[in-house]
Amino acid sequence: MSEIPYLIRGAYREEWDDAMALAWKTFLQFEAGEYTPEGIRNFENFITDTTLHRMFIIGTYQMFVALDQKKIVGMLTLRNTSHISLLFVDARYHRKGIGRALIEHMREYLLSEAGVSKVTVNAAPYGVAFYHKIGFRDLRPEETKDGIKYTPMEFVL
Repeated sequence: MSEIPYLIRGAYREEWDDAMALAWKTFLQFEAGEYTPEGIRNFENFITDTTLHRMFIIGTYQMFVALDQKKIVGMLTLRNTSHISLLFVDARYHRKGIGRALIEHMREYLLSEAGVSKVTVNAAPYGVAFYHKIGFRDLRPEETKDGIKYTPMEFVL
């Protein structure tokens, strides 16, 4: 992997709100058009859920961030240790290797810290091509649940 000029690391507690704001902003730009009003509402409810935030605080919901200086420009979260829950990169930073670097950081974390050998994701329509490009494979065709469209995918680490 070539070096990118961004720091990738675990998120600090005080970065939660900025990371979720990035997820919401990027979702509205690239994903919301593919979703029903119910799906948009459910996504917003998910990223503003206080239980999710508490899980992050106690360490059972991992988040990694990509920083340009001190600004969060990308974020990835893991649910149940081996499922990518959220992956968003600021639109101005697309196609600069940040998504790939977040995946690689997560991979290294899972292999060394969690002993996990594969990871899953429910890829939103906009993200499917990205996930395919880095080696994920479809588990099933696109599905819709609660107004949210996704393709279940898997990646062997």
